[in-house]
Amino acid sequence: MSSPRAAEVLSNEDMQVAELNSEYLGVTNFQLMEAVGAKAASEIIARMPKGKPNPKVHVFSGPGKNGGDGFSIARHLTSMGLRVKVTLVSRTAEVNDYAARQQLTAILQMKESVEFEAAHDSSQLKAIEAELIVDSLLGTGVKGPLREPLLGAVRALNKSRGFKVAVDIPSGLDTDTGEPHGDAVKADLTICLHKTKKGLLEARQYVGTLVVLPIGIPLEAELFTGPGDFKVLWKPRPDESHKGDFGRLLVIGGSENFTGAPAFAALAATKIGTDLVYVAAPQKTAEIITSYSPDLISIKLPGEHLSPRALPELSRWTSNMDAIVLGPGIGIHDETADSVWKLISEAESLKKPLVLDADALKVFGRRRRKLRTPCIITPHAGEFAAVAQRKLSSEIELNKEAAAQLAKELGSTVVLKGHVDIIANADGRVRLNRTGNPYMTVGGTGDILSGLAGGLLAQHVEPFRAGCAAVFLNGLAGDIMISEKVPTITPSALVDYLPKAMRYCIEGPPYPAISK
Repeated sequence: MSSPRAAEVLSNEDMQVAELNSEYLGVTNFQLMEAVGAKAASEIIARMPKGKPNPKVHVFSGPGKNGGDGFSIARHLTSMGLRVKVTLVSRTAEVNDYAARQQLTAILQMKESVEFEAAHDSSQLKAIEAELIVDSLLGTGVKGPLREPLLGAVRALNKSRGFKVAVDIPSGLDTDTGEPHGDAVKADLTICLHKTKKGLLEARQYVGTLVVLPIGIPLEAELFTGPGDFKVLWKPRPDESHKGDFGRLLVIGGSENFTGAPAFAALAATKIGTDLVYVAAPQKTAEIITSYSPDLISIKLPGEHLSPRALPELSRWTSNMDAIVLGPGIGIHDETADSVWKLISEAESLKKPLVLDADALKVFGRRRRKLRTPCIITPHAGEFAAVAQRKLSSEIELNKEAAAQLAKELGSTVVLKGHVDIIANADGRVRLNRTGNPYMTVGGTGDILSGLAGGLLAQHVEPFRAGCAAVFLNGLAGDIMISEKVPTITPSALVDYLPKAMRYCIEGPPYPAISK
């Protein structure tokens, strides 16, 4: 088998994003399960032993989405003339996924063609013998060592005699590393869905022959950002969480003329769940920023704009931060420019993730170089031209190439803001974003984007994922505002709509339609 190209190999999170964004585009998980059932059944039939009457087929399903795929496969196999036995390794009441539940409902009514049993205890699971054994116990989201009864089911399958087919990934195998979670099914054939999962390339002894089947996930689900880009990042907080566990962010910005920009960035970071957000600004500016919201912690710097005099004070704070946003409203005084470069160098020496925005980008563009710390830059067209030293085209494909080239040159993630936003990283990954509307041309919306990206970096999200999620949420909040018949957008109002955008992502699918 030839090695898949990098773009055809997905991590666990990549696959989750693709499925969630597919539902956002209107292709439901039930539709995908139907495609899995039809295509996998045809693949299985083609490999059945010839001339053997009434071959025995046994499908082992778990209670999740992968189990739903197994139910669908079983139903399609019966439509091709086979009699199938299905073992659900759980109680029927524990099948909670909506699409899997629909598939199970059909199976339970197929008493003439399907023999069904539910085994919720490992003592009920024994090795079996059949011409074909289908493993649809567990999918790509397995975390931690397998527990009973699924562990017992995996061990029973491995002791069973027959041709074993794993659906998407052998149950118990880690999607990203290929390591077993204590135990994993050893398959003769793995029918991988949509694209190759990373771990399969490292676990040939479990995978057997690898076949990849397209299942109808639209290209746009991976090309464009969607709710899945944020939902996969949102994790429930443990009961034992402490202040600061979910990030400390420092926003450095503001000057004698600009007080709102750093405040909007910082407020956006608080909305996205960053535990502690600090704003470092010249003293009078910082005092005004503090009056905007008690949620913000201000660090008062000497002078009317950033200068080398402020650097000793800033150094007391930067080492304790998880990420830094540098640039909103900071100005371009000569001594400010010198300070920006020194702060970039300090962030690099401390390996602090960094967002470069607004005036800091203008400074950086004068003598740009490869950045030596995880970084997101967020230029609009004019700032991009200053940094990349080339103008953008009216053609989106050419601009994708330009953004990808700049990302490679800087070793950073580029979020190019526009009618269609472009997110590119140094590894050549490129995504597009379509959320947002013309009312968001007002000043301050870009600062909110920087705060969202910085807040996610502070929570230890990888820059490319942080950029994709931030740009989607920022535009989505604006779209929700307009859909609620708000006549215009202001940045302070947009900040207040961010929780609505986050809830839209977290609670879906199904995703409610938003009319602009």
